[in-house]
Amino acid sequence: MKILRSIEDTRATVQAWYKKGETVALVPTMGYLHQGHLSLVKIAKENADHVLVSIFVNPTQFGPNEDFDKYPRDFEHDEALCKESGVDGIFYPTKELMYAEDHSTWVQEENLSKTLCGVTRPIHFRGVATVCLKLFNITQCQVAVFGRKDAQQVLIIARMVRDLNVPVKIIKAPLIREEDGLARSSRNKYLSKSDHQQALALSRAVSKVKKLFDAGECSSSVLLDAAHSEIDPSGGKIDYVEIMSQRALRPIATITEPALLAVAVKYGKTRLIDNVFLEI
Repeated sequence: MKILRSIEDTRATVQAWYKKGETVALVPTMGYLHQGHLSLVKIAKENADHVLVSIFVNPTQFGPNEDFDKYPRDFEHDEALCKESGVDGIFYPTKELMYAEDHSTWVQEENLSKTLCGVTRPIHFRGVATVCLKLFNITQCQVAVFGRKDAQQVLIIARMVRDLNVPVKIIKAPLIREEDGLARSSRNKYLSKSDHQQALALSRAVSKVKKLFDAGECSSSVLLDAAHSEIDPSGGKIDYVEIMSQRALRPIATITEPALLAVAVKYGKTRLIDNVFLEI
């Protein structure tokens, strides 16, 4: 497994694979890897001959009062997990490599990024879209795998790829949960034991909504009431509990097209998200 710290080495490595007629999949991450990330690696291996994992805590997707400096980092741990999982290379750049001092070009999606997390994190998805396009250009991957846990993110990246004619296939991988149901996240380590127990209301909420939807309930108000019945008593500070169309990420009264239940709730100092895709 190669540790690639420069754009030149990364492109040279990928070009050597391409000359052999082999394909490359990218798994973009911010590190502090867990089983959710490794599930993305597994899917990437099933869809390409070689897998690159990028590890970069992207400063441009963090707001001024967010946890960029505290975001967990452990490259030795990440390197060991990647090696065990059969990753071919880790692209591990510095901030200086990714962003010139006078960087002034951004990728801004103008529709899907304006709702849900985009309301309270207005610069977040601009940073996400910009860094993902840069990673696609640097690695020249043909496939990129994103988890459905970050539902709004994956929908925005898929839209960007479509709208800008980027030759990358986006795979939306299943959300992976801990044994007790909590959606896996690098930020879960911030939770106290009591916060963790309270946060289990999120997985109960999305599970209840999915069961009702699978039984034929299509009224968003009924489904949202079911979600709130679990989340409201849990003691968290609700950012949003919404049912949106997947196509536009706008609220819908009745589910007649593919939809998304998305929730964001803060427990203690930790903001958690969860979701379920409701497919017609």
